[in-house]
Amino acid sequence: MGERLIVDGYNVIFDWAETSDELKKNGMESARYRLINILINHAALTGIDTTVVFDAAKTKDSQHEVENTFGLKVIYTVEGETADNLIEKLSKELSRLDTVYVATSDWLEQRIILGQGAFRLTPKELLSWVESVKKESESHYMSGTPVDGYLEKNLNENIRLILEKWRRKSS
Repeated sequence: MGERLIVDGYNVIFDWAETSDELKKNGMESARYRLINILINHAALTGIDTTVVFDAAKTKDSQHEVENTFGLKVIYTVEGETADNLIEKLSKELSRLDTVYVATSDWLEQRIILGQGAFRLTPKELLSWVESVKKESESHYMSGTPVDGYLEKNLNENIRLILEKWRRKSS
């Protein structure tokens, strides 16, 4: 039994300061890429299968499009299909086998996915999770110095001296 995260893309973009600022400055495409990059990093650090769904229901000639980018699945819905419908369908299917978290601020959507056995996350809760995982990984990877991992630093003094004598004889 694994874990899955499903994110209502536009819902989160409009709720997070970082992505909504990106939206105001550079447009929707840039905000989508910003969110996707954040979620790629989060998925890589947590190992959780992550899917972000973008609503294309009101877009003419939209086609169901799925992109797999560095462990993140990005889905664009088709014309007439809302992100909410697809998220409900995914959470129902995946909740049978895995623990599923759905990030959305849509209250009705939260009630539906809870009824299907998934856990809900508000965009603020997701942001808090993303930030804590990032902070934890930075402290883990930035602790110590590169030489702390050298073999000679972890050897018993007698063994180190023997190896040093061998090295000097062979040169």
